[in-house]
Amino acid sequence: MQQSTIVPDARPATRSGPILVTGSHRSGSTWVGNALAFAPGTGYVHEPFNTKTRLGLCDAHFPTDFTYVTPETEAAYLPALRNTLAWRYALGAEIRSLRSPRDAARMVRDLAYFETMRRRRARMIMKDPIALFSAEWLSARFDMPVVVIIRHPAAFVASLIAAGWVKFPFRVLADQDRLMCDRLAPLRAEIEAAAATHPEPLEVGILLWRAMHHHIGLLRRDHPDWIFVRHEDLSQGPVPGFEEIYARLGLPFGPGAAARIEAMSGGDGGLAALSIFGTRRRTVRDSRVATSLFRKRLTEAQIDRIRDAAADVWPEFYAPEDW
Repeated sequence: MQQSTIVPDARPATRSGPILVTGSHRSGSTWVGNALAFAPGTGYVHEPFNTKTRLGLCDAHFPTDFTYVTPETEAAYLPALRNTLAWRYALGAEIRSLRSPRDAARMVRDLAYFETMRRRRARMIMKDPIALFSAEWLSARFDMPVVVIIRHPAAFVASLIAAGWVKFPFRVLADQDRLMCDRLAPLRAEIEAAAATHPEPLEVGILLWRAMHHHIGLLRRDHPDWIFVRHEDLSQGPVPGFEEIYARLGLPFGPGAAARIEAMSGGDGGLAALSIFGTRRRTVRDSRVATSLFRKRLTEAQIDRIRDAAADVWPEFYAPEDW
């Protein structure tokens, strides 16, 4: 495996806007987003682009997950996202969506969090793999530095299957003609075929990884100032890896952040409910062990299939010895 944690950059990533943490889903973006939110003066928001996100947090009304926003299509989403990124809670939209006392309690909690972050002028850490295809637009429109997480194809597929996310409506990609033309043209025929059928779980994961990492490859080509980090490299050295990312983002990194990152990433730690918008259950993770879990979850035949089927994309990020 390559030794560099952070893909070399052409110039510093420090910019003034909110920070976007993205990549494919199941890439460790929640871990990375919460780790960055240990920095003083920051606040964490979980997946504004996700169609299941509460309207109070983001009232953009995306028609589908993985919506591809560009300057030509931004009018429908810009006002809501501008409010979210400025910590302005969409109270009216949330009130209209309430269906239970639990919803109301959540509204009070979220409104208080947003108001607190707005008063503190906190720098937002926006964790959102669903925004991957809109990362260029977000970065340009809101002066957002971007952290993109890359994950080994076999690890991604194994994680997808373990989570039970074995069905994916490829129609959400195929029906976005501009996305297909601009970003996924080489895979268009395969994506359209998958949208019309029901591929096996392994094939679903392979095609998703190829589509998302093909796009990530284009982003890395076009944006050498962004931060691109492999999940495996960061997992093997969480504290020095995050210290480097903090520096690139202009975030203060002290002993407190280092200790919390080490605790969160170690075998006796876990990804706890660090933010009200993050994971609510405590998920124990040893980041150093997680990189090799796919070898236990998948058979050799499955790993061989992933390596062969994704060979048009993975050599850009991984070496043969990484298999």
